[in-house]
Amino acid sequence: MTGQGDGQGERGPVTGQGDGQGERGPVTIRVMGISGSPHRHGNTETLLDAFLEGAGGAGASVEMVVLKDLDFTPCQGCNACHRKDGCIVQDELSPLFDRIAAADCLALASPIYTMGITAELKGLIDRGQFLWARKYIAKTLYYSRDHLRRHKGVFISTAGQSWDHVFDGAFPILTAFFDITGFEYWDNVIANDMDRYGTIRKHPTALAMAREKGQRVVGVIGNMRASSPAGTPPPG
Repeated sequence: MTGQGDGQGERGPVTGQGDGQGERGPVTIRVMGISGSPHRHGNTETLLDAFLEGAGGAGASVEMVVLKDLDFTPCQGCNACHRKDGCIVQDELSPLFDRIAAADCLALASPIYTMGITAELKGLIDRGQFLWARKYIAKTLYYSRDHLRRHKGVFISTAGQSWDHVFDGAFPILTAFFDITGFEYWDNVIANDMDRYGTIRKHPTALAMAREKGQRVVGVIGNMRASSPAGTPPPG
């Protein structure tokens, strides 16, 4: 596939580490990473691991979900969620939306395949149509400005091509999903030109950048919590 940059990595996934309480006490910042790559332990998943490592090292509770390991059906396009609350399709993907809603930071990871995101990640995003229907048709879903400030979305990606615009097709899709799930689109962790580097471990800055941004987003969310009365964010 043109623009694909998900070569083989050399390590296992980071899951469930860094479950410290941090400086705020028992309220732990929750960071969820979702890998949309069909290639386990490749460049994109390795980059996601580094981001979660940074977040865990900063005291967050981190979790990684691998979409290719879930048995789920794509959106059926039936528009039932436009007429009745929720999605009529129930499978292993369904409970993931509740876990996403409980996260303080959501990191979505996908390599660039044919100038866009993978089928796995697009399948998740399309299944979120019921949230779009709640927000824009039923108007029963609303995220306050304060809620969005306290919930950060990050896109993590690699691409084979060296073009600066190779990620441009993905950005609007991620923007739409963060909008309906209640996350402010905070930043990207992206590395192109992987056809030249061969592996993300040979990239001069990508892994360090991912760790730094994972650490930094936890600090940003923590500082926002600390600025609230009694350290408790207002309902949003």
